Amino acid sequence: MTDSVVGIGSRLAGAPRDVRESGYAWTRLFAALLLSSIGGVGMWSVIVALPAIQAEFGVARSAASLPYAATMICFGFGGILMGRLSDRLGIMMPAVGGTVALGLGYALASQVTTLGQFIAAQGLLVGVASSATFAPLIADISLWFTRRRGMAVAIIASGSYVAGTIWPPVVQRFIESAGWRATYLGIAVFCVATMLPLTLALRRRSPLTEPATASFAMASRSPLPLGMSPAALQTVLVIAGLSCCVAMSMPQVHIVAYCHDLGHGAARGAQMLSLMFGFGVVSRLASGWICDRIGGRRTLLLGSSLQALALTLFLPFKGLASLYIVSALFGLFQGGIVPAYAVIVREFFPAQEAGVRVSTVLMATVFGMALGGWVTGVIFDITGSYQTAFLNGILWNLLNLGIAAALLMRPARPVARI
Repeated sequence: MTDSVVGIGSRLAGAPRDVRESGYAWTRLFAALLLSSIGGVGMWSVIVALPAIQAEFGVARSAASLPYAATMICFGFGGILMGRLSDRLGIMMPAVGGTVALGLGYALASQVTTLGQFIAAQGLLVGVASSATFAPLIADISLWFTRRRGMAVAIIASGSYVAGTIWPPVVQRFIESAGWRATYLGIAVFCVATMLPLTLALRRRSPLTEPATASFAMASRSPLPLGMSPAALQTVLVIAGLSCCVAMSMPQVHIVAYCHDLGHGAARGAQMLSLMFGFGVVSRLASGWICDRIGGRRTLLLGSSLQALALTLFLPFKGLASLYIVSALFGLFQGGIVPAYAVIVREFFPAQEAGVRVSTVLMATVFGMALGGWVTGVIFDITGSYQTAFLNGILWNLLNLGIAAALLMRPARPVARI
């Protein structure tokens, strides 16, 4: 109903023809998916390089986890900055700037001489630059679809998982053959050469961001979404995003190191990470289809419940074959959680705030990944085992599950009729 009101407002105000769900919208979606899949290397290359970084700089596992934590923290803050810029200027400028900064970050990281310098290059450049290819792109795509918004958001959110599927084995192969420094330099060249041309597909801005439609969009929304103030709902979603991804980070961030410690080898761990994200793509697409039918809140509850189950399965199984199976199940079960947040935001907040609202919630998810990745390293250093870390993840997942259930029990906001 809200989107119908916006469409009426656009026509009455003489706005450009509605191009949502058009051929152009789908072309834009798949260009953005390619950008997200390539730019997503910023989140995953450092995971694969963790054993090599630890060995070269001679640090503990917790210290070797800091580059990833710094990357994700800067990724989160960068997402808010890029989201605000995209709300004001459109998505193309953040995408171009992020591409250039990503190449520069990888090039500089390949030349560092200390762990501190590596953390700075990973966080301040690679982390911030990569953020332009995640939350801002998801928010932008949500403006181009109505009936199939859940599927569109799921497709673009799958970009990070496509990156997680493709990049870990590729990066691991090049690290083994050429070393992590040469690998990082190669990533810099590849990203700039492939991503800059793709940004040209993002030049057009969505009609939903035009000032003429603002009054109609605002008129159709209750000031108390789900019976809460906008700030309260945003805060609840931030906590939910943080908690689910602290839980999610344990297997995703440490599966390579976990397999190495169990004697299966880092290469096997990289394969499991790739398998995890491959099934995550399937999960995200399926969740998009589900989300269009049952809504964002129910999809969040379903995904949180399945992720808790998958985390529990890691506890009793340590064999190579069983870890492959559990990794695949984990990817299949948890992929729908993050896209559900973007759909919930679009259900209960104005389109003109999509960039910053979605980016803020997804910032919390990457903070959760950063916190979970670092805390897991600390727990490992203290206990010498990952078993306690899995239990820690399960507890955080239960917090997310409780929030998802509480949101579902609250009545949806009334919709004004024109």
